[in-house]
Order: sequence, then C-alpha cells, then structure tokens
Amino acid sequence: MAGRVDGVSTRKELSGRIALVAGATRGAGRAMAVALGEAGATVYVTGRTTRSVVSEVGRSTETIEETAELVTAAGGEGIAVPTDHLEPEQVRALTERVDRDHGRLDVLINDVWGGDHLLEFPFSGSMWEYGLDKGLRMLRLGVETHIVTSHFALPLLVRRPGGLVIEVTDGTAESNRKYREQFYYDLAKTAPIRMAYALGEELREHGCTAVALTPGWLRSEAMLDTYFKVTEENWREGIAQDPHFAISESPAYVGRAAAALATDPEVSRWNGRSLSSGHLAKEYGFTDTDGSQPDAWRYLADAAAEGHTVNAEDYR
Repeated sequence: MAGRVDGVSTRKELSGRIALVAGATRGAGRAMAVALGEAGATVYVTGRTTRSVVSEVGRSTETIEETAELVTAAGGEGIAVPTDHLEPEQVRALTERVDRDHGRLDVLINDVWGGDHLLEFPFSGSMWEYGLDKGLRMLRLGVETHIVTSHFALPLLVRRPGGLVIEVTDGTAESNRKYREQFYYDLAKTAPIRMAYALGEELREHGCTAVALTPGWLRSEAMLDTYFKVTEENWREGIAQDPHFAISESPAYVGRAAAALATDPEVSRWNGRSLSSGHLAKEYGFTDTDGSQPDAWRYLADAAAEGHTVNAEDYR
C-alpha cells in the first residue's frame, strides 16, 4: 500500500511517463530529476559537464552521468545525454532520440543556467559598466537555452494532452517586480516567468500546462562549498555569516515541488502562473528533508520591510 515520506507520495505515479530535465547536472535540476525518478518516471538528464568534460562553470564534482544514476537509484530510469542547449542541432538530436525511444514527452523542465561564474558579488555598478560580453553570455545561458529547448521539445510534448512545462528561475513574479540589482541577471531571471505565461497561452489549446517555478534560498553544491564553506549536514553553521541563510532550503524541496506538479491531475489550474517551492509545499503538503516548509520569498519580503524584525523559524 502506498504511503508518504516527508510529505511525498511513495506511489510510482509517473510510471510510464517520460521527462526531460534540461540542465540537470547539479542543484535544482538534479533534485527535480531525482524526484521525478522517485515517482517512477523515465528521465532524460542533460548538461555540459560529464565525467570526461567540464563546462565553463568549472565544477567537475557533479556530472550528468551521476545525476542519471541517482534517478535510477531513486526508482526511475535515468538517461544521461550530454547536451549544450545553445547548440540547436544538439537539442534537435536529443529530442529526436526521445521520440525514437518513446514517441512521447510528458514533462519538460527548462532549468538551464550555468551563469553564476559571470556574476560579480556584491552586485554593484551600472549596466554600462558591466562587461558586455559577460552580460550577453548570461542572457544566452539563461534565456536562449530555454527557447532553443522548447522549440524542439514542445512538438513532442503537445502530441498528448496533459503535458507539463516547468520554467525554472530565481524569484517569483511578485519578487521580481523589484530590481534584482544587476541588469543582466534581472533580465535572465525575469524572462522565464514571462515565458511560462506565454507558453501557457499557446499550450492551453493542446491541453498542456506551463508554469514558472523558483526555489527559495537554494543550498546548491556551490552555495554550500564555495560561498559558505559548509556541507548539507552542517549548513546551519553558515547562519553566522548571513543570518538570512536560516531560511535556506535543500534542493530536494524544489524537487518535490516539481514532482507534485507533475503528478497533479489538475495541474492546469496553475497554467501560466509563477510558483515557488514554499507556496507549493503548503498547497501539496510536502516538506523539506528536515520536515520543515521554508517559505523564503515571504520571509525575505517581510525581512526587507522597514522597521520589521522577523525570525526565520517562523517561516519554516
């Protein structure tokens, strides 16, 4: 008999379903691929870092082969396909392979990013003072990749009603009404929200759904070991460096959000919407790995309010 673990169904609700997670090497993409695997899906995972090639991100510690193995270990079938989503012919070949193998695509997750190495912290300076090449590369990585992938994948997805597209970004439609402090980053992370809205309009007539999904403060591999010098096991030690880190969440949290959407027979109610892991946790009842339900975007909005003192534990 099926049960629930940490608020996540243990039934193989996605058995027989085919998913593509574009940008699944690490972080949110990896976690979403694994969560779909836990639900029984066959998941094609893509990225540029393999066991023999390291992308411009410069991290060799996570690979798409490892992600595929984690998907399979979780109960699904993980298939690693090295893909540069800025190369249309590579993406065409990827979707043609999915078509040959299964003749269908049920879930497309556009999570390609890989632009953190182009950012300068803290954000400072005006748009015209930032390197044009770096800025345009950021837009190519965070926007063009999503467009290229959708161009080739959506004809396969719309063959059957019920298909789901998840545009992954950083921030909600509400939070991104405020300037994200850096011109190119602001554009790169706001564009997927509008993409989800536009795709939702076009997919509706095919009985398919598009949404934008954001994690909160994500404890990605790079966030842990590069910025805070901690691990997932002792992440709370990072709060000493930044008190707001107390609201952070594991990648599994947004993974469970994606799986909840993919297994929801009424997911069309979210069509065109901007959603967050914290919001969906309340809607679907799942939790983070520690049993909490952090709502980072609500916390950060309240923490930014003048004269308003907040406690992160009240938002978990």
